[in-house]
Amino acid sequence: MSLPKAMLQTWRANNANQDTLRTLQKHRLDALVRFAREKSLYYKRLYSDLDTICLEKLPMTNKLEMMSHLDEVFTDRRITIDRIDQFTSNLDNVGKMMDGKYLVFKTSGSTGFPATVLYDKMTIDVASAVAAFRTFARKEDYQAFMKHGKKTAGVFADYGFYLACGMSRYLQLRMPWKQTKITVDVNAPGEEIIRQLNAFQPSMLSGYPSNLALLADYPELLIKPDVIITGGELLTDEIRQKLTNRFGCYVQTHYSCTEGGEIACECSEGHLHINEDWVIVEPVDKDNNPVAPGVQSDKVLITNLSNYIQPFIRYELTDRIIIHDEPCACGKHSRWLEIEGRTDDIMTFASGVQIAPMSFYKILEEIKAIRRFQLVQTALDKLVLRLIADNPIEAFQVAHRELTSFLESKELTGVDIALSNELPQSDKISGKFKHVIALKH
Repeated sequence: MSLPKAMLQTWRANNANQDTLRTLQKHRLDALVRFAREKSLYYKRLYSDLDTICLEKLPMTNKLEMMSHLDEVFTDRRITIDRIDQFTSNLDNVGKMMDGKYLVFKTSGSTGFPATVLYDKMTIDVASAVAAFRTFARKEDYQAFMKHGKKTAGVFADYGFYLACGMSRYLQLRMPWKQTKITVDVNAPGEEIIRQLNAFQPSMLSGYPSNLALLADYPELLIKPDVIITGGELLTDEIRQKLTNRFGCYVQTHYSCTEGGEIACECSEGHLHINEDWVIVEPVDKDNNPVAPGVQSDKVLITNLSNYIQPFIRYELTDRIIIHDEPCACGKHSRWLEIEGRTDDIMTFASGVQIAPMSFYKILEEIKAIRRFQLVQTALDKLVLRLIADNPIEAFQVAHRELTSFLESKELTGVDIALSNELPQSDKISGKFKHVIALKH
């Protein structure tokens, strides 16, 4: 599929009714399953007993299972995890196409276990089409954005093969003559982030809600964005209002993941409408039984209908969502959802310095020796690290060095960081997992 075709089909589906969307899903699911069964050794084995293509009867997949058989999952047999590891060992390759065909992304996801995800050209084109037609919740914000030069600043991790960083770098490499996008490293000193944003004067500001909430406290930040779009964490009502009051613009969010792409985009009513033409979303309970609209799920199964190099079909995410099928006042016919997003904590230290959870998250997930982690604040200047690693002592030594260096860059010296005897654990009441847990006062 070419980019113009992806754009046309996505635009046509914007106001499609549920019958049309269901027909689109069925057609695209059939094509994806047939292709996966033919080209992927993993899916050929998984679907060996498949008689007909019926979504509910397709076996489920999950991160651990898929990543354990990654070489067999890819539909291009020339791609192997060893070649990917070699490619990603060079950070200069961020945003570049492996073999001239595939973008490579890395993510730990909400469970803390790493994932490797490839995007083919169709996946990239569909992502571009969805971004073009569904990014903005309100027309007036889009018009202001276009009027002011489409200048976009993202405050994300500006290193590594993360989705936000990789896609931004990819676009910059494709169109180096356009100076409309910058990525500001979320872990840079606050003064440097402010300097870059003030100099660039973005029309659109994007980033993690907790980080943007901290930046909003700096009176030196003198920008007037037309819109703020958050991602990566739950946008709470409190943070949404704080950003609105501080910057005087509309604040919105979206729901995406590396494996599923752009799952849902916000409308003018504040509802997250599912991009049902390109992704199938199935809310299920803990036993994988479907849950009805209006009922909160224990997890969700997603099927990415555009990724043919690494098919994600009925792929388990640990997100808890509520699907709504009642009409939305915005006029769109696609269903919309509520999500219980990532709820890691902002840490406050004895000096009063605050650190957003994503800063710690991005540092620790970059350490390859760590398979899973949890950073817990036990006193104002004391942290303990719970981790799973083949060699916990060596992994902790690397983590200690990286965390200490980062904290010192924030003028936090003397913070004690210890290795915990406990393993990472979910909350005993909610069952949800946090990577970063702040001191409870």
